[in-house]
Amino acid sequence: MESICIFCGSSTGNRSIYQEAAQAMGEAIARRGLSLIYGGGNVGLMGMVADAALAAGGEAIGVIPKFLVDKEIAHNGLTQLHVVDSMHDRKALMTELADAFIALPGGYGTLEEFCEILTWAQLGLHQKPQGLLNVEGYYDPLLQLFDRAVTEDFLRSELRSLVLESSSSEDLLDLLASYQPITVEKWLRQDTEV
Repeated sequence: MESICIFCGSSTGNRSIYQEAAQAMGEAIARRGLSLIYGGGNVGLMGMVADAALAAGGEAIGVIPKFLVDKEIAHNGLTQLHVVDSMHDRKALMTELADAFIALPGGYGTLEEFCEILTWAQLGLHQKPQGLLNVEGYYDPLLQLFDRAVTEDFLRSELRSLVLESSSSEDLLDLLASYQPITVEKWLRQDTEV
């Protein structure tokens, strides 16, 4: 594992614990000699995680669509900044560049990015680990929803294990580093009714 993609809020949230978690994650990534791959912005938690990684001597690589550059939210101090045409291109390049994925607290965009990369793992399009940094239980409702999806037979239990989770940056990075991809021969079950 050489690079970690971080999905997170373009807002800082309303509690300092979220900002502290973003800074701790950036520092932990740099300390381990990993490259940070992220959305390329200078705002919110994403700007904070990049600044923390850079301040700790690490590498921060941003991927941002041109329309967001035009709104002047691109981070100008990164190791590298890729400007792409669309949000779809952004996700595709981040996926290509990263060896693992972590979602910090965030809103719709963060959830969409994490769930898409999780779906790609379910479909066998990649075998990279993905995890949630569950700051102060932020992701507890989402994890409960995933558990309910298993209970209600919308998600196979072995696929539920695709989501790693910890409230600690260091512990989550350890989980990602030790991840063993699961093999599901058939993720789609043909239920038949007579």
